[in-house]
Amino acid sequence: MNIGIISDTHDNVEAIERATEIFEEEGVEVVIHCGDFVAPLMIGYFGEFELHGVLGNNDGDVASLQSQFDALGGESELHGRFASLEFDGLSFAVLHGESLEEVEAIAAGETYDFVCYGHHHERELSNEGRTTVCNPGAHVLAKSEKDRTVAIVDTLSETVRFRSVAE
Repeated sequence: MNIGIISDTHDNVEAIERATEIFEEEGVEVVIHCGDFVAPLMIGYFGEFELHGVLGNNDGDVASLQSQFDALGGESELHGRFASLEFDGLSFAVLHGESLEEVEAIAAGETYDFVCYGHHHERELSNEGRTTVCNPGAHVLAKSEKDRTVAIVDTLSETVRFRSVAE
């Protein structure tokens, strides 16, 4: 299975549309959003996927975000500030990640196969023991063009690769 990882979309409709095109091209079934949707109306753009999201520091209208997730139906869920998910036997910790110390502590515990976070608007792919740490990049105020990306996790090969939304 391919899982799409995205974060910090901040109402950037053009980037969200490009990201969902990439996810369709890649055969993504599940999308994990690491927070900062900002406007609840952004949720509808992910309607073709099972969407799992966490709240970021710019996600203020939680009731409306929850309502939009409810409208998606199926297995889609807004998990609050932290999600513990499992797909194809792989475990995912998902948080917005304002505190890098918290991200590092979760990864160092090696409880999860993947720790996915956002907030810092800079993509990352690293390993802490058996745990892969992934920040998929951002779509507003990215550190550079190379950070305007989404990540694709292939659960069969347990690999992660980035795709640019700027192309």
